[in-house]
Amino acid sequence: MQGKIDGAIGSKSKSSAKAPIVPKQYMIHFVMLISCFVLWGLLNNMTDNLVPAFGRIFMLEAADASLTQVAFYGSYAVLALPAAILIKKYSYRHGVLVGLGLYIVGAMGYIPAAMLQNFNLFLVSVFVLAGGLSILETTCNPYVISLGDEETSVRRLNLAQAFNPIGSLSGIILAKYLILSNLNPATYEERIAMSPEALSSIRSNELLWVCVPYVGLVIIAIIIWSFFKKSKGSEKDNSGDLNIVQSISKLVKIPRYAFGVIAQFFYVGVQIAVWTWTIQYVMTTLGLNEAAAAQYYLIAIVSFIVCRWICTALMKYIDPAIMMAVFAVGGIACSLGTIFLPTAQSIWCLVGISACMSLMFPTIYGIALKDLGEEVKVGAAGLIMAILGGAVITPLMGKFIDNGTLSSIVPSFQGAEAAIRSSFVIPVICFAVVLLYSLCFRSKKEA
Repeated sequence: MQGKIDGAIGSKSKSSAKAPIVPKQYMIHFVMLISCFVLWGLLNNMTDNLVPAFGRIFMLEAADASLTQVAFYGSYAVLALPAAILIKKYSYRHGVLVGLGLYIVGAMGYIPAAMLQNFNLFLVSVFVLAGGLSILETTCNPYVISLGDEETSVRRLNLAQAFNPIGSLSGIILAKYLILSNLNPATYEERIAMSPEALSSIRSNELLWVCVPYVGLVIIAIIIWSFFKKSKGSEKDNSGDLNIVQSISKLVKIPRYAFGVIAQFFYVGVQIAVWTWTIQYVMTTLGLNEAAAAQYYLIAIVSFIVCRWICTALMKYIDPAIMMAVFAVGGIACSLGTIFLPTAQSIWCLVGISACMSLMFPTIYGIALKDLGEEVKVGAAGLIMAILGGAVITPLMGKFIDNGTLSSIVPSFQGAEAAIRSSFVIPVICFAVVLLYSLCFRSKKEA
């Protein structure tokens, strides 16, 4: 990105245009950080698939199954500020090491949870695992921003984030073929009628396959951990004075940053909620099972990946805030289509929502952290804490789905289909907040 984040389209300076996105001396660190982006993308999207999986395995309602997301994204909010303290006092490298270490501990916790067939123990393991990912995200995003010219920081972060959905795609594939495909087809009513021994046998096999991908990825996490353990870090991987209260006091007075945290809360909320309930939407409207419905989830993630790469390339020429405003309008339109259009069209509107979300997280992140200097470390924590939106908005949609709260707005549809369609009013509101943030920082000189 060139000049001010909110500089006019076409105002890119010649010197900025020639600046490499990633200088050669930082390339090895950039590549290894990308592996972390891929890892947490993979784990985020596998966790989305745990909601329908746990719903079937433990016979839970939508709102109860979504406690998985509450544990996951709640942990993000809780651990982000301690992560900021860690990297501000020590270094980005220490943040990566601690984050990967917590992931390893959390993933291994799936084993006793599966053996005991205990949903609550799974939630604890998910919380620990997600805490590690929270520290990774709090660390890696500003670390990437620091590796080069500030004028190319948003493009650099978008480039790194472009690999994140590749992990997301891998997570969906692993979840589809290792977790969802190994769910027993027995319905809720059939499971209720089973003997405790028969039900336990079915659950044991299902939970085994829940564990396999999470525990298997521990090997990859250990390899990445070993690299950063041996690495001395980069020139910019340094520590600073530790005064969190003073840092927060400064940050909340910066409108671009404070509004950015709010926008990120609503963006992450809509992303996680839409992806969490995509499979259930497809199952309800098309009558498919979890594994078959996951095909549409896969298509949605592919559209997300393709659009993110396209947007990253276009940011060399177009103001990121302008692009985000256009995509926010698209997100609103697709959400309305998901509510009101016939199934043949609404399914593709659902897929289109993912395409519209593609550039939002890194763009909000880059805009909000612009010109923060050393405060970027604490600032990054605030933006990661905003991931709490996933823990708030996802179960809120789940409640709307369970209760049919807004079903009356779609009189053409009945029952469960009306309930899940009408719940997409929430994404409309979330995209409206992102649109407002984009417009506040569109092409204009900073005051």
